Amino acid sequence: MAQTIAPSPSPSPSPSPPTTPTDEGSPRFADRLLQRRGAWLALAAFLLVVVGAMGALRGATIPPRGEAIPPAAESARVAAELAARPASDVQPVLLVGSRGDGAALSARDRDALAEISAAVTDPALPRLGSPAPQVSADGAAAYTLVPVRAATENTDNIATISHLRVAVHERTPDGLTIQVTGGPAFGADIADAFSGADLRLLLVTVGIVLALLLITYRSPLLALVPLLVISVADQLAAVVTAVVGQASGLTFDAGIVSVLVFGAGANYALLLISRYREELRREPDHRRALATAWRAVVPAILASNLTVVLALLTLLLAAVPGTRGLGLAGATGLLIALAAAVLVLPTALSLLGRRVFWPFVPRPDRHTEAAERSPWWRLGHAVVRRPLLAVLGGAAILGILATGLLDARIGLNQSERFRVASESQQGLAVLERSFPAGIAAPMTIVADAAASQRVADTARGLTGVVAVTPVGAPYDGRATLTVVGQALPGSEAADDLVTTLRAAVHDVPGAHALVGGAPAVSLDAHDAARRDLTVVAPLVLLLTAVVLMALLRAVRTPLVLLGVNVLSSVATIGLGAWASRAVFGTAALDVQVPLVALLFLVALGVDYTIFLVHRATLEARTHGIAEGMARAVGATGAVITSAGLVLAGVFAALGVLPLVVLGQLGLIVGLGVVIDAFLVRAIVVPGVVTLLGRRESRGVASAR
Repeated sequence: MAQTIAPSPSPSPSPSPPTTPTDEGSPRFADRLLQRRGAWLALAAFLLVVVGAMGALRGATIPPRGEAIPPAAESARVAAELAARPASDVQPVLLVGSRGDGAALSARDRDALAEISAAVTDPALPRLGSPAPQVSADGAAAYTLVPVRAATENTDNIATISHLRVAVHERTPDGLTIQVTGGPAFGADIADAFSGADLRLLLVTVGIVLALLLITYRSPLLALVPLLVISVADQLAAVVTAVVGQASGLTFDAGIVSVLVFGAGANYALLLISRYREELRREPDHRRALATAWRAVVPAILASNLTVVLALLTLLLAAVPGTRGLGLAGATGLLIALAAAVLVLPTALSLLGRRVFWPFVPRPDRHTEAAERSPWWRLGHAVVRRPLLAVLGGAAILGILATGLLDARIGLNQSERFRVASESQQGLAVLERSFPAGIAAPMTIVADAAASQRVADTARGLTGVVAVTPVGAPYDGRATLTVVGQALPGSEAADDLVTTLRAAVHDVPGAHALVGGAPAVSLDAHDAARRDLTVVAPLVLLLTAVVLMALLRAVRTPLVLLGVNVLSSVATIGLGAWASRAVFGTAALDVQVPLVALLFLVALGVDYTIFLVHRATLEARTHGIAEGMARAVGATGAVITSAGLVLAGVFAALGVLPLVVLGQLGLIVGLGVVIDAFLVRAIVVPGVVTLLGRRESRGVASAR
């Protein structure tokens, strides 16, 4: 870092405006872009691109969401083998009967359940089990299996399950409760819960960004202009990422991409506008002030965007298809947000001039040394006076927060995945109380028909296996067995049972047995997520370190700063694990949360390090390392805090979506951004830079 924030032998003690070299960047490009003619041309070109893209690419659709497991996983191979069989689209749903008062089912209740099951069953579909109700040992619940023709897409099952439920509920007598649950019903409930969710997420996100921009700038026009630019960029990103997804065959969650575009775009806008307002207090010509601000902040914006984009692209090495799709789509969306923030927004500001800040218009004759009197200015100087205390105190707080990971469980069971209760979830809860927990989500074994009896006998002999039942006639020499376990699918006990079952049936000679089904999918998803974490996370850290080294032109300081960022990320995930238990009532994190949260926390957190250190680099050229860092904290503290709050609010908007995994991701990233803005970037990083700067200064003095 000695080459970037170099020690100054005689730093000026008097306050002075921050130094912005006029030879940085490409002044000719900035000046041409921000002149009236260039600004109109740039806006016209942007609108033509948006209109053309949305017209030409509107028909593109994101590929259907597949399993959260790689195609080579054993459970995926079982699913593929079963899908190739005739009538593979016929799947069972469960009609679960119970009484609202908790009493045991009467003979009349059981007869009613049997009659309703027979009435709603399509006679053209093959039976998938006994038509007689299966009654629990305590008599409090019973279930029957009803075959339905399930579509590949969960959204296409909504109507089927809805009609079935209407038919069941119309026939259910008073006092008896019958709930429709099981695989197709769960999928339909998830899809139905997302109906209109993207629009709700967009409206909530726009509302949060608008409210925080209004609070930050206290100017209605200044809040609306960047919001309008980012909103148009988000719509363009939605179309382009759909094309990218269709071309690559990779699915992704469009809501997360939208959150990334809004969050990053708002952050870039805040950084640019904050510096623009500074320059307006010194420069009478608003276009010249804007060009100066543009040249000062664009390198930091480019570096931060490149960091996040590269981090997202590392997800292409993930085993889970949905994770790969998120990486590609997220990187595409962020590049569009970058173009909107550094090319389109400045041109709009150039055309509007100073009046965009109304009613608090910054002018040179109103310039005051407000930064020198701000709390951030005082905090920056307090930190650089006692940097060791700041570093140790901040590290202690982060270490305490990280302890939340000590008792955290990874992996949600089926009943924990919904943020709000659904009928499928309620029916599953009834089954769990009275039947073996695995009854609603059994395991499936496919094996050579000649060895199927030996496979069944082997499975029945395992502890934790409740029942093994042959399903249908063998097909193409392969038989199918259904295995019901005692453990709740998705739990550690269920994972252990799948592992044990696989090891046992794999050893049956000549069986070529494979184990699939929902519990096996859960285990394979867990294994794939663990593999992705060990492969992708180191690459994210490596790429982030390279970007920091290139920006700071040093080795040691970037590695130390990255270490601080990793500690902050681990601490945030620990806090998020605790907060998830308190907010969502779930004792576990979803298997994909650690990797995606770590990626966002590291990449987005480094954004603020880049913003701060880039400003400190400029200040240190005149004032030295310590004073330069203190001034950088004073100058950027407000904007980094505002950016952090906007980004936290945008990610918190994911909480409006119905799945716990998205709520957990939004909660953890939101908490992490706040911790990063208020603690790491305001206290720990300035302390680290000051300590390293003092050491370098002593080394220079000794060499002399």
